Amino acid sequence: MKDLYIDDELDLLEAEEAELGLAFEKEQEKDHGNGRGKDAGVTRKSGGKGIAVLDSMVPGHDLGAYVTAVNRIAILSADEERELAHRYYYQEDLDAARKLVLAHLRFVVHVARSYSGYGLSEADLIQEGNVGLMKAVKRFNPEVGVRLVSFAVHWIKAEIHEFILRNWRIVKVATTKAQRKLFFNLRSSKKRLGWLSQNEVDAVAKDLGVDAQTVIQMEGRMGAYDASFDGAADADDEEASQSPAYYLEDARYDPAKSVESDDYEKTSVDGLYVAMKSLDDRSRDILNQRWLSDNKATLHDLAAKYNVSAERIRQLEKNAMDKVKALLEA
Repeated sequence: MKDLYIDDELDLLEAEEAELGLAFEKEQEKDHGNGRGKDAGVTRKSGGKGIAVLDSMVPGHDLGAYVTAVNRIAILSADEERELAHRYYYQEDLDAARKLVLAHLRFVVHVARSYSGYGLSEADLIQEGNVGLMKAVKRFNPEVGVRLVSFAVHWIKAEIHEFILRNWRIVKVATTKAQRKLFFNLRSSKKRLGWLSQNEVDAVAKDLGVDAQTVIQMEGRMGAYDASFDGAADADDEEASQSPAYYLEDARYDPAKSVESDDYEKTSVDGLYVAMKSLDDRSRDILNQRWLSDNKATLHDLAAKYNVSAERIRQLEKNAMDKVKALLEA
């Protein structure tokens, strides 16, 4: 399912990929030329291929320390990246994969910070982005001729997008491709506060290539808020009476509907009994064996029992079913 989601997200990421990828590649070249990443818990061996990192590099533990640590990790040159990618792609060298991931953790932080406006923990966003980075490294083909960062941006953003959609509200607000596109673009498309006018709805729908009704629906979802079904524990009577539990109708225990349901069930059972009694013994046995028995018989089982063909059993079954249906509808 995630692979399908990646395909759906490509059209959202194309515009940003070039800018982010180019900026980070320039940063890589600049930092590599300046020799950054040679201290503070990170070492490089000869040729720049050895990376050692501090043990505590978990975003949720100390985000500031994590960001500082990943920014000090050695930057890979294009040749070093290509060599490591070849080692993992052709030899399944996990140490090479680890070095590729560590060298691009700073880029995940850079991408995750662009999603800080959704009210979610930056550490969680970074960790989801790290998952996307690892998936990108696993699927990266060095023979294509692009840098890993340009390939990984799709996977990083897709994981972050999926995390935001799952956690932005208690109930998932976007499930289709069009809704996901609107979720991440609608707020930036609005030129003013307040609800969109019909002309603005049509313009947004045209720009994003979605239906106008979907724009209206997503605007309503994004403007709503999560509400507790029951009132708060410390709420007074007036406030608690405004919770949905007090005014939403529960029709499960309506006496009229219970009586109606019981009567319908009894009538149906009685009608089926009368209809089955009207059948001949063989037809009734076929329906019992095929539909009403716990251990249902096959056409071939019944054909062997009555010494006829399986097609004849099917015909008898169909005729019996038609007769029962007609009697029940009468």
